[in-house]
Amino acid sequence: MISITEAISSIKINHKPSFATTTRRIEKANGYILAKNIRSPINMPPFKQSAMDGYALNLHDNLTYKVVDEVKAGDQHQPILNQGEAVRIFTGAAVPDSANAVIMQEKVIATGKQIKIEHQISEQLNIRPIGEQVKQSATALKKSTKLTPAAIGYLTSLGITEVLVFKKPSIAIITTGNELAEPGHKLNHGQIYESNSKMLQSALYSLKFYDVTLHKVEDDYTKTVTLLNTAINTNDLVIITGGISVGDYDFVGKALKELHVKEHFYKVKQKPGKPLFFGKKNNTSVFALPGNPAAALTCFYIYVYIALQKMMNRTEIELPKTRAKSLSNFIKRGDRPQFLKGIYSEGKVEILDGQNSSMLQTFALANALVFLPEHTQEVKINDSVETILLPV
Repeated sequence: MISITEAISSIKINHKPSFATTTRRIEKANGYILAKNIRSPINMPPFKQSAMDGYALNLHDNLTYKVVDEVKAGDQHQPILNQGEAVRIFTGAAVPDSANAVIMQEKVIATGKQIKIEHQISEQLNIRPIGEQVKQSATALKKSTKLTPAAIGYLTSLGITEVLVFKKPSIAIITTGNELAEPGHKLNHGQIYESNSKMLQSALYSLKFYDVTLHKVEDDYTKTVTLLNTAINTNDLVIITGGISVGDYDFVGKALKELHVKEHFYKVKQKPGKPLFFGKKNNTSVFALPGNPAAALTCFYIYVYIALQKMMNRTEIELPKTRAKSLSNFIKRGDRPQFLKGIYSEGKVEILDGQNSSMLQTFALANALVFLPEHTQEVKINDSVETILLPV
């Protein structure tokens, strides 16, 4: 049995970024990492652009201007202004080449086709110059940038429809157990509804990993070996829940040995999630998580999350941590470090009731995990505790 620190270190050491690339439509590239620099195909903005609703002016020494035309956003005509002439203009519209300033409408007095400005203004006022955001052929976004909704919008505004990105891992989730029934079917005596696969799939989707397949195998050694072999040979990451302990019908560990999956660690000194396995075969990572749902999800956030971030070549690979003031009293039983479900807000955290590894009811409310190290046996109200913020 190894420590949490040793387990995390092993995951970091044994995961390298994947440099396989794929081309994605821009609207489906959110959460991906750019595999090369993106150069802008256009100037942005591509024309002199009004930053205000108001009037575009060809400046002269007088405060009075003659209004000769109007330009709305999207208009293509180019009025020619003589000195002392103006056009009514709107935010985002193309400023005529012959205009050299825009004054906001609140700063003028309009009388018919004539306006009077309050005072002389400087050239280029309220005009967004061509290429203010980015110039044609300049780098719009650098390689290794994570694509966010804002980045998607920015690249789309440049007319870009596809991007080359680093490929995300293909992931198989395997649940084991004769007692598991599919939701929507009647439960027989001794059965429970299988929830781990949907829970982990949802967690992966929330992190923008969508290449996920779900599989279920009963407690049968041969079938377990067959399914694991197929999953390992066809995926970058395999996540198994259940069957990793040492019971008579826990076949996962034996199956992984038969398939020559290299074990990097098995069992971590922690609560929940002591029976946790991590290994590799060729370039495929294999995590066998406990079958208890709260333990499985905790292990996903603390360990599998790191593997995913490393595979995607991201710099922030662990969930954010902070110190928070406890709103609860809690007594830890045993000497294992413990992750406790909690609700964090504004520097304070409430440790929830129902910390059993089989219970998801309180995890459904949690947005944080409170970490109690090995030698901390008790938490009192107002104690400062390490708090891990969940991506929920």
